[in-house]
Amino acid sequence: MEYVYAALILNESGEEINEANLTDVLDAAGVDVEESRVKALIAALEDVDIDEAVDQAAAVPATGGAATTDDVESADEGGDEAEEEEEAADEGGDDEDDDEDDEASGEGLGELFG
Repeated sequence: MEYVYAALILNESGEEINEANLTDVLDAAGVDVEESRVKALIAALEDVDIDEAVDQAAAVPATGGAATTDDVESADEGGDEAEEEEEAADEGGDDEDDDEDDEASGEGLGELFG
């Protein structure tokens, strides 16, 4: 990310984004510069209008974690059914079957690693 940030700094300050300038910014920031990464970024940004890309990114709303009321209600409705099914399975199941399943899965692991 430091490489992209350095390119953004150069763009914002009106400097040309080239290997020398990018390396200078990274050096000033104390980053251990990898020449191959600098060249790759310069090549990747060759046909990119950074101002336009930044404007487009700023226009996209961030929705990374905010749930709407509808999302919460839908999850609640589905959750009740799943809980009821799980409770019914727990009530009707045999503990012996669970032990047999555990032993069978242990044997499979033994074959895999042993």
